[in-house]
Amino acid sequence: MARRPLPRISNLPSIASLPSTATARIARGRQIARTAADGATDVLHPLITVTRGLRKLAGAGRAKWAATPKERRGPALFVVAACVLAVALVPYGPLLALVTVMGAAAWHGRERPVVKTGPDEAETERLRALYEALVPYFSAPDDPSPLFTHGGDWTKALGDFAFDGDGRPTRLRITYPAYFTDGEPECRARIEQLVHAKSGRGREYLFDWDEEGNQLLVRVLPALSTSVAAQRFVTAPGETVLGFTDPEAVQRTVPVLDGDESRDAPAVVWRTGPRSTEPHLLAVGQPGSGTTTLLRSIALQALQHGDVLVVDGSGTGEYACLAGRTGVLAVECGLTGALSSLEWAAHETERRLIAANRARQAGHPAPEDTRRPLWILLDRPGVFGHLAAADGRTDPQALLQVPLRHGRAAQVTVVVAEQFDGLDTLSEAVWAHTRARVALGAATPEQVRCVLDAAPHTTPTPHVPPGRGYARLGTGPVFRLQVPATPDPYDDATTEAQRRAVLDLLPERPPPPVPVDAPPVPAAPPAVPAPSDAPAPSDASTGASADAALAALPEAQPAPAQGAPEARPAPAFVVTAYGPPAGPAPTTPAPATTPATTPAPALPTTSASASAPSSDH
Repeated sequence: MARRPLPRISNLPSIASLPSTATARIARGRQIARTAADGATDVLHPLITVTRGLRKLAGAGRAKWAATPKERRGPALFVVAACVLAVALVPYGPLLALVTVMGAAAWHGRERPVVKTGPDEAETERLRALYEALVPYFSAPDDPSPLFTHGGDWTKALGDFAFDGDGRPTRLRITYPAYFTDGEPECRARIEQLVHAKSGRGREYLFDWDEEGNQLLVRVLPALSTSVAAQRFVTAPGETVLGFTDPEAVQRTVPVLDGDESRDAPAVVWRTGPRSTEPHLLAVGQPGSGTTTLLRSIALQALQHGDVLVVDGSGTGEYACLAGRTGVLAVECGLTGALSSLEWAAHETERRLIAANRARQAGHPAPEDTRRPLWILLDRPGVFGHLAAADGRTDPQALLQVPLRHGRAAQVTVVVAEQFDGLDTLSEAVWAHTRARVALGAATPEQVRCVLDAAPHTTPTPHVPPGRGYARLGTGPVFRLQVPATPDPYDDATTEAQRRAVLDLLPERPPPPVPVDAPPVPAAPPAVPAPSDAPAPSDASTGASADAALAALPEAQPAPAQGAPEARPAPAFVVTAYGPPAGPAPTTPAPATTPATTPAPALPTTSASASAPSSDH
């Protein structure tokens, strides 16, 4: 009998070769089966949960029984049997026991979110690559048990790590050997540069070196807020808010208005006055980095309790909004006005010192005019230095020696702003007496170290907003700094909200002085032709009319004495409460016949208006 061969699988028709109706029927059947499975899962979900929980409870009981010593299994079994018997004898006991077991099974069988307990494969590979890159720096040939070796265990050296959504580390603790020279800035800089490159660029990292514990903590810092605008800060007299920093960097917060909400922001507060250890400030930055914004912010805060003298070397009119305001002595944009104003500031410092010394010797408090703070804001003095050298005149920075050296005792504060390419033009007095330093804008670590005398503990960012940089007060730590937004209100690019915020802080302009005019000369009556028979005017009447006309004329000013200085009026927007003395500073006590309240002479007329820069610039 002949056998028929079995059909091969390859000879069976495939789904692609089936008719379209058959393919649609199969796809519909699969969809129905999938829908039925999903429906059954939803219906049987409580049963699946309870079953999963019972399996977990059974596994936990089995593990507990296996961990119980053999000599204690008998008494444990007896206790369990007694409990089961007691439950069986209690009314509704079995039902309550069943409900309890089902509830416990449902609780243990519920779906829980998966908790990540360690790095995934990509994160592990990144940590291993960082470990291998650190081997040449943290290893030595004579180390018997090296912590860093090629192909070694990275878990012993890297720990306390965290990652962001892109798999880049946001926190990492590195343990290094004790023989690593962590006290040398060059060695630290190499490690920080390597960790920055391996962990991902474009972010700002904070490196916290624990030299005692031989550990390095690396953290990613969030960006500082740039939405805080100029406003009235809650500070005491003699305190100035330079900007805002990280919460863990300072212990003091200041309430600020950020948009429409109020919050407490950590502020970098600079203290000035007789007891300040950093009475003067130097701000350095790139063009457009925000040094002018910082000086404008300081001026608005200083006008609350003192007077301000602005010398603008850039000549771009960035301080035109301050001209003519109450408390603003002058805004100079030309070389002649700058020299005159700084010379007056030097004489004013000397006058304050002499007046305060006399008052102390007499046992009296210092006069009121010597206790009012005077702020000298000098923006880009290097420009004036070049102009003065070309004209053979005195460098304006030479006139700052007296305010810089003796300004703290005389309540005189000097703030100098310059660009990085003009650091070589700053005088030795400026470098020596400006102990408060600010570096703004994109700068290399070497440039920041040159200004602050210390390297920052963070890495620079590729995109730096205006007003972003670092600050250091004296010998303290280096802070990240974000200057409050204080733009020029007269700039067309300024938003309306920021313009209004700055204009609200500016003091009012004083009313213009009323000119004292001479009394008008009475007009002569119209001539009336006298009749032919009228008598001619007598000599007496003619003399009386001439005397009356002379009396109506203004009184002539007496001519100045031989060698006396000629009086010169002060500019309309210059406050003449404090002015330079007409001659050199007095060195001997005034005679007894001199009145106690002698008005100070006015500023020289060579002051240049901020709205019309001088041609000397």
